[in-house]
Parts: sequence; structure tokens; C-alpha cells
Amino acid sequence: MAQIRANRVKDKLARGEVATLLMGDNSSPNLVDALGPLGFDSVLIEGEHGPVDFGDIPDLTRACDLWGMTSVVRVNVNAPGIIYRTLDVGAQGVMVPHINTKEEAQAVVEATKFAPIGARGMSSGRQGHGVADYVHQANDHTFVTILIEDIVAIDNLGEILTVDNIDVFYVAPGDLAQSMGLTGQTSHPDVLAAVDRGIAKIVDSGRVAGMLVNDSTVNEYLRKGVRYVGIPWTGWVASGARSFLDGIASAAS
Repeated sequence: MAQIRANRVKDKLARGEVATLLMGDNSSPNLVDALGPLGFDSVLIEGEHGPVDFGDIPDLTRACDLWGMTSVVRVNVNAPGIIYRTLDVGAQGVMVPHINTKEEAQAVVEATKFAPIGARGMSSGRQGHGVADYVHQANDHTFVTILIEDIVAIDNLGEILTVDNIDVFYVAPGDLAQSMGLTGQTSHPDVLAAVDRGIAKIVDSGRVAGMLVNDSTVNEYLRKGVRYVGIPWTGWVASGARSFLDGIASAAS
């Protein structure tokens, strides 16, 4: 019989290490396969804001499996059927948006974990093919992250953090800014202060904080205790393209 696949992100976080999440338009299995050699720990598959649907997830997650990357699907709603179906068709982890209360966080756990922890619908799914007793192993291998992306969630974070079996509490500045009446102003001092307040609460509670970063902010957030960092690859492509085209323009002038 096959062995259940290791979950690279869960394993690294359990060892106290930093884990990485590659974001961007990862909606093509061929693209995910090409990104595999870069060495990221996980890939975000966008089911909230992107075109990915259930029929796309099996091949996208297979591409992640080829390189040992944890496949993390961001679902579009905190609903049991949506969450456990996403896991059934191949995701090793889910990211659930707009978790604002302890009860909503507990609902995520109910949907992602089999009994006795939760009440995930009984199915071995694609990650369980050939794995003996998958339903008794899956709880230890399923990666769960929730998005803290509204100011009410920051205010309720003390209670949210009491919910067990959530691997990462990921602070999302874009929606957070919007919820504070500062749409599009992710660098506003009030937004940055709310982000820092959330990260500090998560870290001080002994839980794992996640954060969207870029090349200029990653060291700052690592110093603040963030251990799951997400970065879009699209910025690197844009920067490289500008440099290339500027070089051509300079040589031709």
C-alpha cells in the first residue's frame, strides 16, 4: 500500500521553521509544474478570486505533488461541503477567508478534520488513493489556515486563537484596509498598526502567524515572528521585464 504524502508546510512549521507560499495566477498545471524547481514549500491555488473550480483542482494538486509542494486551495466561502470537497479532490490544505469569530474558526476545523476532532464528510479522496486507513491519518496531514482580514477579526483575535487544529492565522492587509474604511491603502499607518497588532497577538499566543510579504518587507515580518510567508511571483516577472526592456531602450538610444 502507498504511504500518505508528507505535508511539507506542516512538517516545517512543526519543526519551528519558516515556510513559504508562492502566490500568483497558478491556474495551470503546467505552470505549477514549471514553478516546482524553484523550491517553494507550497503553492496557492486561487479558488476565491481566480478561475479555479473543483474540476481544476486534481491536476493542479498533482503538479504540486510532483515536487513535494503543499497544495493550498483558497476557497471562496466557509462552508463544510466546499471545504471538504476541495480536500477530497486533492488539496493538501485549505485557506479559508474572512474568519471573524471563534465560532467561524471552529466551523473550519469541523469541515477539515475527521472525527473525533471534526465532522469532515467521509471520503478518502485523491490524496487517499492506495493509502490504508486514510481517514485515521488525514487529520495529521491536512494543512489548515484561516484569513484574518477584517478589523473585527483583529478585535476578536484573542478568542479566535483559542481554537485548536488551525495551523496558521494569516493576516491579509488588503481586505483589512477595506474593512477599516481605507480601501487600497495597505501602507496606511493605521492599517500597518492593525497588522502588527494582529501578528503580535498570534505570536504571543504561541500560534503561527502568516503574512503577505515582498522582497522589501519579508525580513521585517520574519523579525516580528511570522513563520508562513506568501509572495506573488508576478512582481518578479514585472521587475525582470522592466529591466530587460529598459536595457534594450538604453542600448538603442
